[in-house]
Order: sequence, then structure tokens, then C-alpha cells
Amino acid sequence: MSFHVPRRGEVLSRDIADYPGGIVLPVNKPFRWTSADVIRKLKFAAIRHFGKKNLKVGHAGTLDPLATGVLLVCVGPACKMAQTLQDHDKEYIADIRFGATTPSYDLEKEVDRQFPHAHITAGSVRACLPTFLGEQEQVAPLFSAKSVDGVRAYELARKLYRSGRADAIDATALETLHCSRIRMAELELLDFSEGKNEGKGSGEELPPSAASSRIHLTDTSALGLPEARIRIACSKGTYIRAFARDLGEALDSGAHLSALVRTRSGDFSLPDSFTVEEALALFSVS
Repeated sequence: MSFHVPRRGEVLSRDIADYPGGIVLPVNKPFRWTSADVIRKLKFAAIRHFGKKNLKVGHAGTLDPLATGVLLVCVGPACKMAQTLQDHDKEYIADIRFGATTPSYDLEKEVDRQFPHAHITAGSVRACLPTFLGEQEQVAPLFSAKSVDGVRAYELARKLYRSGRADAIDATALETLHCSRIRMAELELLDFSEGKNEGKGSGEELPPSAASSRIHLTDTSALGLPEARIRIACSKGTYIRAFARDLGEALDSGAHLSALVRTRSGDFSLPDSFTVEEALALFSVS
């Protein structure tokens, strides 16, 4: 039985039985919100709207806190389809800065190492991208939702980080992560900036309402690093932070994500996605 995808401006029926296949909401996850933050907000509204305390609400594929874009929220019976939806291919727009790494391979942690980067150009990045196309093995970032012996990798990583044992992360914890088989279908260089003396803002600043103080944010824009914007079409289970890490290494440097947007998840695209406010309006009580 198919699920219901609401239209913008629609107000849902108060009876969940009117949606026997459940509801799937494509939501544009805000910057510095966790995927769980979105679910918590919408679940409260859905429970109140439908009057069912045991209503299931979940998502089909986690997005990192510092990423934005398409997050599929499943309501009611549609939760049974979450894994199927998660298995579909994805598309991202990634901003990757070269010349520095962080333990999380994005801006959640401070820079831990810097590397030569004067040799990195738009031409060298464009020439390197085809080497990543096709099926390959990828090691997930330690700061990820991947399960390691029943424990989320980010829980292990953050425990080491908080205890002052950050130096043990690469040597021990990374070795516990298993490779996953992924597929890169398309890689396109959209833009390249040399970074030096351009006065370019980091692009990480957003209104306070879209940010969680629980999520740390490092600003590396002042380092004057070269940056590439890349469109990535890939299979499920692909970690774009890991791709940034591997691309930096392939170019004899280091790299980290400075921004990430999921523009498509299966048949759902970013222009069709609801803001959190628009999604909440679907559950308005008339």
C-alpha cells in the first residue's frame, strides 16, 4: 500500500486511518539540527494532531548536524518503508576545503593537521574525480552513525575526544571500523576557489533559530584554503566526509567538508522538501 506525500499548504486529516500506507514528509533539515531533533519536533506535533500517543515517527537516512537538505520523515505505517527509502541513491553538493583536516572530517572538530595545498587547482581536482567513480570500499569516519560492535562510532569517538585521548582515535578506534561497499555514480566539479585573500565568508553563519548550541562549529575560512564545490551522486551508505578525506589524500594533501547539502534522496528532491515550519503547519489543528 502506497504512502501519502502531502502537498505544500495541505492540512492533514485528523484520523491516521485515512493514510493506510502512512505519510512520508521530505524535510529540509536545518543547519546544526540533528536528524533526531527534526523527528522529535514533528513527532510531538503528529501525536497531538492524530491523538495517538504510540504513533511511530522516524526517518530514512541520517544527516549529519552540519549538513542540510532532504531528510525523509516517515509517519505511522510508512515507518515500515524507512529501510526501503533509505536504500535509494542520493545526491549531494559538497564544499571541500583542502590543506587541513579535522578528526570528524567536517567543522564539528578543530583542525588537527595542516598540509601543503599550493599545488591543488581546479584542473587537478577535476582530473582526480574520475578515479573515484564506480564501486569501491570506503572506511566510514569515526564520527559517524556506523555501528561498531553494537555501539555507534560517534559515541566511541566522542568518549575518546572528551577524555583527552584524541591522539588514540586514528591509531585504535579507526581500526575497528569495517569497510563498506559503495558506488559513486557521478562526480562533477561545480566551482573552485583558491581561497587566498578573497575575503570569502565561511558560509556557516545562520540565524540563531536554525542552530543548536550543542553542536560545535569550527570556522576554517580564515585559513585561506582552496575549496571545491562538487556534485556527488552515490549509493546508500556513502559518507561524503570520508570522500573529502580520501580526495584530500589522493591530491597529496588533507581535506575536510566545509558545507554539505543533500539535494536528492531517491525520488525526493530539495525543491520539493518542506521547511520544518511548513511541515509543522501540516499538523495544524483546525
